Amino acid sequence: MSGAKRVVIADDDADIRGLMVIAANRAGVEIAAAVDNGQAALDAVNEGGVDLAVLDISMPGLNGVEVAEAIRGDALTKDTLILMVSASVQLLTDHGVVANRSDSFIIKPFSPRVLSDRIRSMLGLGEPA
Repeated sequence: MSGAKRVVIADDDADIRGLMVIAANRAGVEIAAAVDNGQAALDAVNEGGVDLAVLDISMPGLNGVEVAEAIRGDALTKDTLILMVSASVQLLTDHGVVANRSDSFIIKPFSPRVLSDRIRSMLGLGEPA
């Protein structure tokens, strides 16, 4: 799938991560990594060639906000798009977490179709075939 947009997915809940993978596949992107923690997500982004990181805010070790800050703080990865995911509307809206560190957010629970559409929209992809 050369030339496809590449996405990293990070959520410590295997079921949610599975839904995210389904949504990303539906969006027609290549999944660079689907991981269960922030450090693995950051490592995958740092390998390069990632267009979008879909990050759960609440994860063990590095959380999604810390991963986003690391991505934004690195000249090589600062232009990677970031989509935050959280069940907590308050976490998403408090202290400018989303506005300052990510490009968009989505609230759990979400439908794979909504996430797929958001991924396509963020990456400038047309409607699925």
